Amino acid sequence: MIRFGILSTARINRLVLAGARESDRVEVAAVASRDLARAEDYAREWGIERAYGSYEELLADPDLGAVYNPLPNSMHIDWSIRALEAGKHVLCEKPLSRRPDDVERAFDVAERTGRLLTEAFMYRHNPQTARLKELVDGGAIGELRVVRAAFSFTIDEKSNIRLAADLDGGALMDVGCYCVSGSRLLAGEPESVSGTSATEAGVDTVFAGAMTFPGDVIAHFDCGFTLPMRDELEAVGSEGSIFLDDPWHCRSPVIEVRRAGSVELIELEPVDSYRLELENLGDAIRGDGELLLGRNESVHQARAIDALYRSADTGSAVEL
Repeated sequence: MIRFGILSTARINRLVLAGARESDRVEVAAVASRDLARAEDYAREWGIERAYGSYEELLADPDLGAVYNPLPNSMHIDWSIRALEAGKHVLCEKPLSRRPDDVERAFDVAERTGRLLTEAFMYRHNPQTARLKELVDGGAIGELRVVRAAFSFTIDEKSNIRLAADLDGGALMDVGCYCVSGSRLLAGEPESVSGTSATEAGVDTVFAGAMTFPGDVIAHFDCGFTLPMRDELEAVGSEGSIFLDDPWHCRSPVIEVRRAGSVELIELEPVDSYRLELENLGDAIRGDGELLLGRNESVHQARAIDALYRSADTGSAVEL
């Protein structure tokens, strides 16, 4: 049993806690907040064994083997590094960073300390994603030509941390990163990118991007905080297309394979993606498996996001 501690009482924790409760291989044993009373209330509410009034105290707990870091984006690298240096393995919420050099620095620390670091793109662990990749790579739609992705919802509260420039907020960082990740999963690493955005108070509230990949594959996506709820991923090939209506949350996993005027539905059993990502790290810690997402994946993800932002800033395509 790998015992995790959680840094902060972030809202997303509830999904990770639910996943951990389904598992007999991982356990959330501690939570920390900058306010001890808040941490204690949270621990009581969620049935967590220990509460700490600072992140440093949690990292000093010798009973914890791993840490989940759901802090704001701007705090991902520094607190992941602190956790690694404290001897903990780290599952860090996505995106690890928009800065490739910072991602490299964090993984350098992981290697130096002999600990594991992985980025929490939970959808990558879901069987629906694996089946999609298998179908595309197996030629189910011929040669891949286009990838289309979308992820958006509406934020009404101006105080939402996703809208805070100093915390590395923004639509591309929060939801667009899934579109970038999904496109890269199917098409490889982009050779050039173009991005454009609508901004408010220094934060992109809508972002649209296009990426070109080897073999003349083109990907295009949009994401935003001022748009209706949308989450889609489509792979278009020379002989058909594959469409996912729920690619990121994977709550209702159904794959539509569209060929020759007909639609084949591939329905999969729902599986908790958060449980799977926790267990992937736990298994890797025990030596019972390998990390699905490691240094190479996170560095290339950060390079693509950084290039998209640079393109939006300059109004020109960026070569990678």
